[in-house]
Amino acid sequence: MSEAIEAYYHITAESEFRERERLYEKARHIEASALYYAECNAKRKNSLEIAKKLLRRNRPIDEIIEDTGLTREEVDSIEQSLIP
Repeated sequence: MSEAIEAYYHITAESEFRERERLYEKARHIEASALYYAECNAKRKNSLEIAKKLLRRNRPIDEIIEDTGLTREEVDSIEQSLIP
């Protein structure tokens, strides 16, 4: 058992192993960031679609802002895009 522990410490002390571990952690961070960005983008897209539907139903702007989390400027912009 002590030989195995000694071998483990020897392997983990090598710079190549540490570099692989650093790159692995970096890749995991990049993947997590990409997933977070994709989730945020999907939520925003959903909020924009909901705002369009609510505007078509003539709901009050303040209610749309509250329900979607969008800014007044964003809702105004959507409203302008719906005008033929």
